[in-house]
Amino acid sequence: MAKKWTKREEKLYRIELKKYYIDENKSIREVSAILDIGQSTVYDRLIRLGITPTRSNKLGFNNKRSDISIPTRFSGKLAEFIGIMLGDGHISPTQVTVTLGNKEKSYSHHVAKLIKDIFNIEPKIITVGNGYCVIYFGSTDVVNWLLSMGLVFNKVKKQVDAPCWIFSKIDYMNRLLRGFFDTDGSIYKLRFGVQLAFTNRSIPLLKSLQKCLFLMGYSPSKLSGFRIYLTKQKDITDFFETVKPANKKHKDRFKMFLLRK
Repeated sequence: MAKKWTKREEKLYRIELKKYYIDENKSIREVSAILDIGQSTVYDRLIRLGITPTRSNKLGFNNKRSDISIPTRFSGKLAEFIGIMLGDGHISPTQVTVTLGNKEKSYSHHVAKLIKDIFNIEPKIITVGNGYCVIYFGSTDVVNWLLSMGLVFNKVKKQVDAPCWIFSKIDYMNRLLRGFFDTDGSIYKLRFGVQLAFTNRSIPLLKSLQKCLFLMGYSPSKLSGFRIYLTKQKDITDFFETVKPANKKHKDRFKMFLLRK
């Protein structure tokens, strides 16, 4: 049987737990370290004092973090990040990930800086066995915020689309196209000229990309399979001058094709 507390002990324990566990929202582990007592003792005191343990409200629970900022307004950088996520991005219940090819290491630093500027967090960059670059960070708050904006866990199954606010400004459309083309776009040589392709297995998203291109004065093709194209040479030159893709892989190929004319 647990030792009966004196009124003084009960008052002291209540003050301590109210200060650390409730007011400062520290976890049982953190309170244990501060008071230099076992975690089971902290838990026992909470129960005996009628204080309900609230693990899910604590920072760090399921990747809840205090060092991340959630944007309070739309921006060009956010539009570009959304484009990246719609291309090579993925969200799980606790994590945001962007996976790039083995020739896109320099671009991975551009993505990481964008994440830092938007969310005030330094993401991790790792290279996996096949040489692919993976940029990631954990935060349930960011994941839930992205879900509220229309992103989904399975982009193909749910047939994801671009958020409606993208169409409110030319700059947002421009930056969405940049992020998407940098990750899921391609440029290649035809017999007579050069062609850009935007590839995705979500039809609503392809239609939104097509709409962005139309509104920005380009002449995109109709949907062909899971692609839309820019084929007019003026469109392609204007795209690289206006949208300004950030992926060195695409920029180098464009310059190479120009030199071969």
